[in-house]
Amino acid sequence: MALTLPSEIVVERFLPTARSMLAVELHERGLSQRAIAARLGVSQAAVSKYLNEEHPGEPRLANDPRMGRTIEAIADGFVDGTMDEFEALAELLELVHGFEDRGPICELHEAEMPALEGLGCDLCVRGPDRARQAERDALANVREAVRRFESAAPVDHVPNVGTNVATALPDAADATDVAAVPGRLHAMRGRVNVPSDPEFGASEHVARTLLAARAARSEVGGALNLRTSEALLSAAREAGLPTVEFDASYEDREERLRELLSEGDGVPCVLYHEGAFGIEPITYVLDRDAVGAVETAIELVGS
Repeated sequence: MALTLPSEIVVERFLPTARSMLAVELHERGLSQRAIAARLGVSQAAVSKYLNEEHPGEPRLANDPRMGRTIEAIADGFVDGTMDEFEALAELLELVHGFEDRGPICELHEAEMPALEGLGCDLCVRGPDRARQAERDALANVREAVRRFESAAPVDHVPNVGTNVATALPDAADATDVAAVPGRLHAMRGRVNVPSDPEFGASEHVARTLLAARAARSEVGGALNLRTSEALLSAAREAGLPTVEFDASYEDREERLRELLSEGDGVPCVLYHEGAFGIEPITYVLDRDAVGAVETAIELVGS
């Protein structure tokens, strides 16, 4: 993946699009190619190329109404003498700032650097943000954990409802502060299927279990769920891990888990239930983050 600066998007996508659209607008207002070239600071050959293009520049920029309004205002100002180059530059810079604030420049930047997708990146507008960095770290942790889980392919312990892998932000308050995989991981044809990249708020049960455990044991930061089996529980006990059984019902589950976990300490640890009517038996492996939880789970199911 290339390291692309947002300024590269401005130079390579925004500027050619703006020049192309402005050339067309000025030509429609009767200016010669030579006069247009002088205004834009480009060659006459470049102006000719702009005028012969079927579509001016980058569609996501050209089709934005703000771009159209700004270009028309600059063209009108050039023709009637109410705007000079300095004022036109100010208009374009204001438009760039608007496009960098979750606008089409952000979209193009995310397309060039997929690692930015879904992060709500405001780096261009607000500068470095520790909270954003924590979000990126949590998402990266879940991606790595999923990669390891997929490689190990413990399909025998992927429940029918699917497995989710989750990491909580340091100050997580609810499920929207927990990164997990939308759609969960499922066993398909002897392998683990990963439907999509992790997002915040993508899990309900694993996230709520993780948050309940975290409320009782602050060092807990990651979790995943597996199918409960005697082999898994025996391996956990033989490894000396705290293994806690709880009732499968959903009523007051978080409160009950906090109470159960407050009586012990340490990670990793294992929570499990034996199921109930309409509820599949599930085991939760908890650790300091998702990678730790997956590594512990793989070791247990491989024992």
